[in-house]
Amino acid sequence: MKKHNFNAGPSILPREVIEQTAQAVLDYNGSGLSILEISHRAKDFQPVVDEAVALFKELLDIPEGYSVLFLGGGASTQFCMVPYNFLKTKAAYLNTGTWAKKAIKEAKNFGEVVEVASSADANYTFIPKDFTVPSDADYFHFTSNNTIFGTELRKDPVVGVPVVSDMSSDIFSRPVDVSKYICIYGGAQKNLAPAGLTFVIVKNDAVGHTGRTIPTMLNYQTHIDAGSMFNTPPVMPIYSAMLNLRWIKAQGGVKEMDRRAQEKADMLYSEIDRNKCFVGTAREEDRSRMNICFVMAPEYKELEKEFLDFATAHGMVGVKGHRSVGGFRASCYNALPKESVQALIDCMQEFEKKH
Repeated sequence: MKKHNFNAGPSILPREVIEQTAQAVLDYNGSGLSILEISHRAKDFQPVVDEAVALFKELLDIPEGYSVLFLGGGASTQFCMVPYNFLKTKAAYLNTGTWAKKAIKEAKNFGEVVEVASSADANYTFIPKDFTVPSDADYFHFTSNNTIFGTELRKDPVVGVPVVSDMSSDIFSRPVDVSKYICIYGGAQKNLAPAGLTFVIVKNDAVGHTGRTIPTMLNYQTHIDAGSMFNTPPVMPIYSAMLNLRWIKAQGGVKEMDRRAQEKADMLYSEIDRNKCFVGTAREEDRSRMNICFVMAPEYKELEKEFLDFATAHGMVGVKGHRSVGGFRASCYNALPKESVQALIDCMQEFEKKH
């Protein structure tokens, strides 16, 4: 039976990227060694890092004066590194979900944090719109896509202060005006590469102004100066990221990923809205295209486990909602084919007919 991978992360990758990575695990570049055992300073690995950085800059149209870093520690470590490197006295944060809340908690260790708005009281079912960012804030931070609650902010905010964003789960799914940001970061395991890699896009002249001493490994300047090679980076995930970026470029780039994301989201949300058994959880204007969340309609609530079992039996993988919210979540990242979305829709329609 064909499997349809809707996992939220680690998540689906293009089949050719998996196959090429698997080959490199057996024999990297004809070296007789595995990508798992070569030195990160081997002469034939540096070109991988260079190409991955170049593709990042090309696909996102990153202007001069920015560095692309490949680090470890996940986005959760960036929750600390961002304020360590940028927060002098005050920072503004938008609270739109679990990960935004965690970022806020870390930032409070470094200075005053103003929570400009929150949708917590509505179980994070929408993105707050009417808020004011203090003009004296060192930066404004937001999470662009909320994987657990299925909301997404797809516009680059104009707030009058430097902007930082966690784009873990929607990077490369839509165009971004990088020039509006001093830092964009994310865990790569949702839309870019296998788990273990963290990407950071940082504006070089925004670093080094806090006046504090920053531990070496938590200082962006360390990794800018060393080209992500200060310590051993996650070699295999960087290689897979390079392959995935090649794939995105070959498919037509970010513009094509954006078109496909909209097409897939329109298909699935239309079925959720039509089907009597299900209802969406996020407000329509803020619905995520990457993580589509829905639950059983109230009158069918008792059928939740039955549908999950039914979907699993039909090859759907990873559609169970996050443990903190329940229901269902279909993550439709770049590598997920439209055919998988149609398969889930067929499954939902068949279940509806059954009941």
